[in-house]
Amino acid sequence: MKTVRNVAAGAALIAALAGGGMYLAMAAPDGAASSTTLSASQNKGGHQANGTTEQLLTVDTAARVEAAVKAANPGATIVRVETDAEGAAYEAHIRKADGTSATVKLDASFNNTGTETGKRR
Repeated sequence: MKTVRNVAAGAALIAALAGGGMYLAMAAPDGAASSTTLSASQNKGGHQANGTTEQLLTVDTAARVEAAVKAANPGATIVRVETDAEGAAYEAHIRKADGTSATVKLDASFNNTGTETGKRR
């Protein structure tokens, strides 16, 4: 009887984990940026300014933004990349090598147009 309970408890645990994984997979928007440096809680987007809502970038665009940002900020960790609601085409929220946070703004050609330091959202 104890073996049956253990098997049932194990099966329930596996089902719960699988269900949770499916829920998380369905919650991510199609084409949303994914990166090994992002955690689920950091991958947000959705800030609004000037009547525009920022959107997470698609995988290809995110990779180009990340490459440009890392080239200009060696040792930085990408927190998230998204469109910008405040004038630039894209922005990357980063943690610099020295531990400070910054937001790097880029134009549509992936050129760095400015960096805001210490800004948190």
